[in-house]
Amino acid sequence: MPGAVAPAIAAPAVRAGAALGALAALARSFPVNHEVLMLYLDTPSSKDIARLNDTRAGICVSVYLPTTPLTQEVRQSRIGLKNLTREAIAQLEGAGHDKRDVAMIEEHLNDLADDDEFWRFQAHSLAIFVTLDQVRTFRLANNLGELVEVSDRFHLKPLIRAVTFPHSAYVLALSENAARLVRILPDLPAQEVEVDGMPESIAEAIGMRTGDDSPAGPNVPRSRMVQYVRKIDGALRPLLASGRLPLVLAAAQPLESVFRSVTSLAPLDEGIAGSHDHLGAAELAEAARAVLDAHYARQIEDFRQLYQQRKDQRRATGDLAEAARAATFGNVDRLLVDIGATLSGFVDEESGEVTLDDAGDALNYGVVDEIAGRAMRTGATVLGVRADEIPGGQPLAAILRSPI
Repeated sequence: MPGAVAPAIAAPAVRAGAALGALAALARSFPVNHEVLMLYLDTPSSKDIARLNDTRAGICVSVYLPTTPLTQEVRQSRIGLKNLTREAIAQLEGAGHDKRDVAMIEEHLNDLADDDEFWRFQAHSLAIFVTLDQVRTFRLANNLGELVEVSDRFHLKPLIRAVTFPHSAYVLALSENAARLVRILPDLPAQEVEVDGMPESIAEAIGMRTGDDSPAGPNVPRSRMVQYVRKIDGALRPLLASGRLPLVLAAAQPLESVFRSVTSLAPLDEGIAGSHDHLGAAELAEAARAVLDAHYARQIEDFRQLYQQRKDQRRATGDLAEAARAATFGNVDRLLVDIGATLSGFVDEESGEVTLDDAGDALNYGVVDEIAGRAMRTGATVLGVRADEIPGGQPLAAILRSPI
């Protein structure tokens, strides 16, 4: 289970589904043993992030560091974790925490750094969240920089950005004669994913034998298309139902409309039009990335337009104090946060009052980060974006459920 709680000295085991998204690299990219490149992901959901934000403890250490799916090159990441561990310990000692508690945090992080099996299975970044009792890890497709934060709660803004725009997706290339699922990930070749039970054509879906009248072509009865789509939907559901990665549909009409009307999944409204039986995984991935870029841009633009409408109704704000109070009382519906903003301080647990404090210590925390987490805990949609994408030029912009 992605992001599952690990007992004390956590070293997540390889799970049966962890290999989803495994991508084969060209043989020349590897040593003579032709090792296959694998990318292992534990992409968090909004609920995962909300649960992390709800954590309060005497010591919470948040660590982010770049990693690599190449096992033979992961040594630098392990060294990076050791360096960040020393930085965290220095902050804890400077804040006067009990020496036994500090030693326990150090032991958790060092045990993780020394776990050879754990480091065999990585992606592009690793997020680690440590308390005295727990260690949680998420392996991410995004490229995140090194960061360590110490407080009484976790620092989650980099994780929010990773969830907002994962730059990863599935592409379902669908026609009467073929059905393929392609996984695309940043900086790695796209590759088809084998899906148990997914029919490869309408003929296979309805059990037609070779030599029977072909069901393919412009006159395929809709009832046969529905049968076909339902079997595809059933095969894909265990893999895609969580919605952690977007699904891009590549199909021609009328099959595209039939799929959208029948499926229990949620493909993006934007798709890749036309038949793509002769396109390879790389070509489908290139087309899908253009769809993803347009989808993300539309999300931001839709927010900006709604923000302007709601502002006249006093249901939108870029004011830090107003947004903090709204998040504390569950009044935030949508929120944009600047992933580059650094505002340290405190947000009162009961009133939502903000106190800024720039001291670099193990007591304060990111105020924008805390507002985002509180909003997610009450079901708000939160997107981590760049500063120039936020209306009003503030570190955040909130659309509210009711007027201020």
